[in-house]
Amino acid sequence: MARKKRQEEAKQGAPEWMATYGDMVTLLLCFFVLLFSMSSVDVQKFQSIVQSFDGALGFLDGGKTLSNEQYIDKGLKDDKSTNQQKEMEDFDNLERKIKKYLDDNNLNEDVKVLNENSGMLLRFQDNVLFSSGRAVLKPKSEVTLRYISDLLNKKEFNDKLIRIEGHTDNDPIKYSSKYPTNWELSVARSSNVVRFLVEGTGINPERISASGYSEYHPVVPNTSDENKAKNRRVDIVILKN
Repeated sequence: MARKKRQEEAKQGAPEWMATYGDMVTLLLCFFVLLFSMSSVDVQKFQSIVQSFDGALGFLDGGKTLSNEQYIDKGLKDDKSTNQQKEMEDFDNLERKIKKYLDDNNLNEDVKVLNENSGMLLRFQDNVLFSSGRAVLKPKSEVTLRYISDLLNKKEFNDKLIRIEGHTDNDPIKYSSKYPTNWELSVARSSNVVRFLVEGTGINPERISASGYSEYHPVVPNTSDENKAKNRRVDIVILKN
């Protein structure tokens, strides 16, 4: 009996709980490897972080604590979220300036400013820019377009793409050989806005495009004269990156 007890006391090897612990550690390792395989590594940031630890904690080759060439905050300057935040602030500032201009010139009822996820939309009712059934810009409207163009030519916006969209109501064109349908009228209006912005204000033509949607993109149903007036519009869309 004593001999058997001595054999049990002399039993060697890892405790039984080590097997469970080892399995758990292995599973955790697999989990992090899986996460790493599904992620993308910013090489510049990773190298900056490694260099900041270089020689500081004793597990890498000795050297400077920080590299003189690349810093972690330098890598953050190229970070997508940082750039998005800067862009949001620029668009908020643009929105405030345009709304102030519209307020000072009593244009709030005729020009709407919508700061959306895809970009900023400036919605001009057709009577602001054009006479009924025509596509020639009113001289007074050119003043407003010049002001907006000056803002869009500033450094923070000179790389933004601009889309001009022409829209009409569903009333057919009457007594016009130049614009047989709303298609021609909507395209002519957006094209003339583009031409003025390029030739009259110096907007880079590579940034800007024109499109016409006729009656097929209404903002409200064409069920009343008031609603039809809202649908007759030109939208200037300043796209975010």
